[in-house]
Formats: sequence, structure tokens, C-alpha cells
Amino acid sequence: MKIAPSLLGADFSKLAEELKSIEGFTDILHLDVMDNHFVPNISFGPAVIKALRDKTKMIFDTHLMIENPGNYIEEYIKAGSDYITIHYEAEKDIIGVLRKIKALGAKAGVSFKPKTEITADMDFLAECDLILIMTVEPGFGGQEFMEPIVAKIKKAVEIKKAKQLSFLISADGGINDKTIGHVSGLLDIAVSGSYIFKHPDKVKAFASLKK
Repeated sequence: MKIAPSLLGADFSKLAEELKSIEGFTDILHLDVMDNHFVPNISFGPAVIKALRDKTKMIFDTHLMIENPGNYIEEYIKAGSDYITIHYEAEKDIIGVLRKIKALGAKAGVSFKPKTEITADMDFLAECDLILIMTVEPGFGGQEFMEPIVAKIKKAVEIKKAKQLSFLISADGGINDKTIGHVSGLLDIAVSGSYIFKHPDKVKAFASLKK
């Protein structure tokens, strides 16, 4: 299981330094993009991603919490995103957008809010390189992990195995040293923002999520 620090938990006054502080522990960075429409918060856009792209070799996993994400795919890929994850609840033409992402050279993912079920008849799962299961309501960092969502993660693992699919399974929200045990062994990627970036000792922070 890889740990993907979420930039949302970083100190925005010194982002380049924040990236350097985690580079030795991970090769993937989670980037939460919010538009104050799909979720009630604003974070950052492609300009920030582009500014950070030459500061690190980490994989940029961009999570678009925005309405009509298909309209903005190209600019986020041009900014340097390696993965683009759209929300199931925000896009009508999911397969079309996933194919567009891959045609433009990035990996494609779909994210699910806590109340959205994942079912075996979702045809777009075959197009996914990654699925992201929210373990909090999207929009703000520092929320408490929703333990009932673990059942959804287990179901996703079952669907992946039964249908012989290859997508990575990721979860985001409230993951720290106390909650990691709920998802360890189920996930390919665990996203953790506030816990990692606000921890005084990055060695201990990452080690506690790998136990």
C-alpha cells in the first residue's frame, strides 16, 4: 500500500518546502481541486499544479471535486497531472471522459462520495485505472474517518476480483495512525493530508501508516 499525502493539508505559504519534506517517503502526491460548486470549498487550480510540476518527480494524482469535470481535463493534464480522478456524481458521460483522459496521456479514475454505492454493473469500472472511495464527505480536510465506508471498500475489492479488473483502489479522508488499521490490506493507495503534513516527525508519520 502506498501513502499519498494530500496537498490540502500542507502549508500553502511554503509549498515547495512541503514537497521536499515528503519526497523521501512517497512517490505520489494527491491534489484536491475544489470549485465551491460541487463541494462547498475552493482550493487551487491548474496554475498551482503547473507551478509545482518542476519542483518534484512525484506522481501527481489530481482529484477533481468540480462540476462538469470533462470540460477541464485537458488543462489539468497540460499542467502536469499524471492521474485525473473525476467524481461519479459530477459527470453524466463517465466513460467518455475516462477515455478522453487516457487519450490525452494520463491515467483515469472515478471517485465516489460516502453515500454512493459501487455496483458490479457499473460498466465504466473497466475503463478505470483507479477508483477513489471517500471516507469523509468531500470538501474539507481534517474530518473524521467514516468507519462504515470500510464495507464499501471491501465490496470494491470483491468486484475487482470477480470481474478481473485492474484498477487501483484508493481511499481519502480521515486516514491517520488510529484509522489506518481499518483499510490496511484493502487499499493500493491511502490518502492522508492533515495527519502527514502537520506531523512534527515525517519519519514517524509515514511509519505509523505502514504498520
